[in-house]
Amino acid sequence: MYTVAQLMGGVWGAGGAGGELVVHDPADGSPVTRAPVATADEVAKAVSAARDAAAGWAATPAAQRAAALHRAADAVEAAAEDLAEATTAEMGKPLDDARGGVAAGVGTLRQYAELAPVRGGRTLHGDPSALDFMAPEPRGVVAAITPWNDPVAVSCGLLGAALAIGNVVLHKPSERTPATGWLLARALDSALPAGVLSLLTGGSAVGAALAAQEEVDVVAHVGATATGRSIAAAGARTGAKVLLENGGSDPLVVDADVDPGWAAEQAALGCFANAGQICVAVERIYVHRDVAADFLDALVARAGALTVGPGRDPRTQLGPLVDRGHRDHVHGQVAAAVAAGARVRVGGALPDGPGAFYPATVVQDCRHDMTLVREETFGPVAPVVVVDSFDEALRCAADSPYGLAATVLTGSMSHAQRAWRELPVGTVKVNAVFGGAPGGAAEPRRGSGRGFGYGPELLDEFSAVKAVHLQAPGGGHW
Repeated sequence: MYTVAQLMGGVWGAGGAGGELVVHDPADGSPVTRAPVATADEVAKAVSAARDAAAGWAATPAAQRAAALHRAADAVEAAAEDLAEATTAEMGKPLDDARGGVAAGVGTLRQYAELAPVRGGRTLHGDPSALDFMAPEPRGVVAAITPWNDPVAVSCGLLGAALAIGNVVLHKPSERTPATGWLLARALDSALPAGVLSLLTGGSAVGAALAAQEEVDVVAHVGATATGRSIAAAGARTGAKVLLENGGSDPLVVDADVDPGWAAEQAALGCFANAGQICVAVERIYVHRDVAADFLDALVARAGALTVGPGRDPRTQLGPLVDRGHRDHVHGQVAAAVAAGARVRVGGALPDGPGAFYPATVVQDCRHDMTLVREETFGPVAPVVVVDSFDEALRCAADSPYGLAATVLTGSMSHAQRAWRELPVGTVKVNAVFGGAPGGAAEPRRGSGRGFGYGPELLDEFSAVKAVHLQAPGGGHW
């Protein structure tokens, strides 16, 4: 059982008068974490304390901040197994996947420690007797509200970039993974000056209280679209910059000229990895009629062959969903699609027994207007829509309230070129559902958010640029 403490103003164990929340293992329902709940008054005090620490951290030389972040990465790496085990206990993903998330987080911390000191402004060419330049500065106080599906990797990205550039951070991890957030904060805090990092735990009310604080300069949120919109509205009232990566319903287009077995392998990876609980998971599939039958047969076979079990079992390929409430959401979308004429080829039934397990599910005869296709499901479900042309597939893929990512499987270079140019999303992947070069950054569109979420550009999101004009008095010389 993990017992979480908050970190406020450099003091561990502060706050928590709002009560206590308990997290249960999604594999068997047993309690695994007890965490305090911050009150709105405690949030305000934590923000005030962070403001007091902001000037000192901003004035710290960039090389010293980078060195501290490298030490923080070392501490996270030393705690890697504990972090992975906590992630699996709280949200259910297979332990090897959780280890991969921690490793990604360590790499991201090191990336920002290297990049931040060499990122500067630029000199402008104006009057020869004057000096003009643009200087980036930290924005000040950052509130980072992070998700449960990949809690270490995502948190290290936001926290690492914000801290490296000279901001202080108040971190509010998901109420579904507070122990993971606590262990991460302990590792980071061991390498940082007191007060630079705070940890606040609790549910949506704590996040809302953070977003409402007028002394917060940036609110960075990764999570549901509805929450992101509420944060954006709060930012409009307070003047805070809002950085969002929110929901998605990412399409996969399967062209007529690809091997259907290979395409099914890609689809299975995109739909079922981490039980579909990935921001850029494949949520809807548009397959050309010429290869649809063979593609579906191969996808059904792959779904049915996955080993389902608790994340701590090394044989598990498909762990539970994060909790039963989320499982009800996933199953409700599948049931609604079936009621509207779709057909489940494999899965689609609530299993008996404890936990929040849900089988890998393939649903055929779907239509583009079904909720299962239009809205985010965030579960191990592959809804398949058969199309008659690449044009139709591209048109349907583009028709969405979201704009996070999309994948196209095609042997045609002209189709690949059309896809990346025409799809209104932040990331387009051709012939691979996952992957990409290190340092890549994208801006989500529409209901999926705003601002860069990764790469060197994230450092710019946490910076404010100041234009400076220096001229000698009276038109003379210095």
